[in-house]
Amino acid sequence: MDTSAKRQRFSVSPRAFHLLAQACAVAYALIIISGAAVRLTGSGLGCPHWPTCYAHHALPVASIHPIVEFTNRLITGFISIVTIVTIVAAYRRGPKRRDLIVLSWALLGGLVAESVWGAVVVYTDLNPWTVMVHFLVAPIFLGVAMVLVHRNRRNYDSDAVLLVPRPILICSRVLIGLTVAVVAAGTAVSNAGPHAGNFAGQHVAKRLPVELRSVVELHGALAAALAGFTVALIFAISAIGAAPRIRLIGERLILAVAVQAGIGIVQYAMHLPVGLVELHVIGAVSVMIGVVRFSLEMHDHPAIPEFSLRGDHREAGSVEGLQQAPIV
Repeated sequence: MDTSAKRQRFSVSPRAFHLLAQACAVAYALIIISGAAVRLTGSGLGCPHWPTCYAHHALPVASIHPIVEFTNRLITGFISIVTIVTIVAAYRRGPKRRDLIVLSWALLGGLVAESVWGAVVVYTDLNPWTVMVHFLVAPIFLGVAMVLVHRNRRNYDSDAVLLVPRPILICSRVLIGLTVAVVAAGTAVSNAGPHAGNFAGQHVAKRLPVELRSVVELHGALAAALAGFTVALIFAISAIGAAPRIRLIGERLILAVAVQAGIGIVQYAMHLPVGLVELHVIGAVSVMIGVVRFSLEMHDHPAIPEFSLRGDHREAGSVEGLQQAPIV
């Protein structure tokens, strides 16, 4: 068997690579949600050592706090496996693309950063500043994973068509910045609030030396700005007659922001019950996903043949074709 035949035999199709990229995105979303569960259930030192749970034992005892903390570490292990497989698949993808290889390696960099910093969090006894950084790393690389999913389906070698006026494109970038600010303020609320992440009352983590009400008001003000900016932006794209795909993603984003705002108001009024705070974290993940997807759709890159619309013989990347494309 010649070299080209061997390479074709072990090549990875764009559709198979798409599944791996999606698995990376799901894994990073899960690590954010499970990380919040660790804090909210007071399991931050459920496994007091790293990378093993105890100094001479890898597995946790049958108790809620060690199990929750260890589950979070298992998800990190899942991310490790999926990310490494994705890197290998990026080199075997046919056709091979440098941008996808770079993004795959970036995910591995995020994984290493998250794992190493997780050890720092443990050995600093849940110092609130280290915990805040730990919470903020995963959302960044969730965004990277989503870009990987998006670019794998599109042909970035061809010129892109800007589907909206440039001011709206700039506003979509501002929307990302506002979302980052809201999430950062949210981590400050978490590290100043009542859920210290202490393990079964044996250790109470230090809190941020700020008044909880002050950081809640800051978080709320930024969230209100995000909501208002999102609504105004979606009205703007509707007024200019943007492609239906962009409008639909925007409408879903408004819904996610509205639900998230409602949960935030209720949880504060009820003095931050654990269940609602966890729902608020899940809502934050949904908003982050929506904001990144919305921003990525501002340009029209032709879909690669494997992801072209079935039964539609027009160029998949054309504006007309995009207007009838399903949301995936």
